[in-house]
Amino acid sequence: MPETPVADLSYEAARDELVETVHRLEAGGTTLEESLALWERGEALAQRCQEWLDGARKRLDDVVADREQG
Repeated sequence: MPETPVADLSYEAARDELVETVHRLEAGGTTLEESLALWERGEALAQRCQEWLDGARKRLDDVVADREQG
């Protein structure tokens, strides 16, 4: 089954896959090529999670700013 593009993942899906990816890397037993692919996917997943968190922070900041102005 093909992997879902990282950009299409919700925060929860990206976080869950990142946790699984870290577990797989820590467990070992993969080839160098597989480990590199896991690492690259993990980096992309971590970035996706950060994007979601940054977006949530901005939304919260916007609400607070609107309340302070109104």
